[in-house]
Amino acid sequence: MEGKVIVVTSGKGGVGKTTATSSIGAALALEGKRVAIVDMDIGLRNLDVVMGLENRIVFNIVDVVQGKCKVDQAAIRDRRIDNLFLIPASQSDNKDVLTPAGVERMAKVLRQKFDYVIMDSPAGIERGFENSVVSANEAVVICTPDVSAVRDADRVIGLLYARSLEPKLIVNRIEPARVERGEMLSYKDVLDILSIELVGLVPMDEKVLISSNTGTPLVLQNDSTAGQSFRRIAKRLNGETIPIEVPNLKPSVWTKLGKTFGLK
Repeated sequence: MEGKVIVVTSGKGGVGKTTATSSIGAALALEGKRVAIVDMDIGLRNLDVVMGLENRIVFNIVDVVQGKCKVDQAAIRDRRIDNLFLIPASQSDNKDVLTPAGVERMAKVLRQKFDYVIMDSPAGIERGFENSVVSANEAVVICTPDVSAVRDADRVIGLLYARSLEPKLIVNRIEPARVERGEMLSYKDVLDILSIELVGLVPMDEKVLISSNTGTPLVLQNDSTAGQSFRRIAKRLNGETIPIEVPNLKPSVWTKLGKTFGLK
C-alpha cells in the first residue's frame, strides 16, 4: 500500500508552519508510522534546525531530484523518535531549481518507502508552493487568528481547491485572554471566514521557542500545551475521531474562590 503525501502550507510566513510540520511529522511517527518530512523551502531551510539535525546533513532534496543521490542517502533519521526522517532543503540553490515533474518523481519513490510524506511548503503561492502541492493527497493550512493571515490563507485555500485538494485547517497560536478582550479573532471567526474542515486548535505556548532553539521535538514535552495539541492533530490525520479541545482562559485563584464562596 502506498504512503500518503500531506502538504502543510499557509498564505503568509510567520504563522508557525515549520513548527507545525515538524510536530505533526514527529507525532505521526510516535503513532508507529514511518514518516518523511521534506523541507521544500529552497534557499531558506529551517526544518533541520528546528529538528536539531543541521549537523548531519550530507545531501538534500535538490541532490535527490537531480539524481546525485538516492532518497535513502538524503533522508536523515531522527535519533530520538523511531521511523522519523528529514529530507532537508538546499541552502545554496535558487528556489526555481526544482520542477513539479522532478518533485513528482521523487514523491513516487517516497510513497513506496514511507507511510506519510509531509511536504513543508514555503510561504506564498509561487514555484515553491507549486512544487509542494503537485504530488499531495491531502493539504493542511496553518493560520493564526489575525486578519492578514486569514486573508492570505483564504487565497491559498482557493488554489488548493483548484487542484482538487480539500484542505484542513489548524488555527495556531490562540491566546484565550486576547480573544476574550476582543484583541484577537476567535477560532469561530476564522472558521466562519475560511469554511473548511477544522483539524485542530493550538494555543500559544512559550515551549515552542525553547523547542525550536534546542532542536527538541515539541511533542515529546509533556508540559507543552502546543505539543499535546499536535499529538491530537496527528491522531485525527491518521483517521482517529477525537474531539477538538478549545484553548480556554484559565480562571485565576480569585475567580475560583469567588465561585466557591458565591462572590461576584
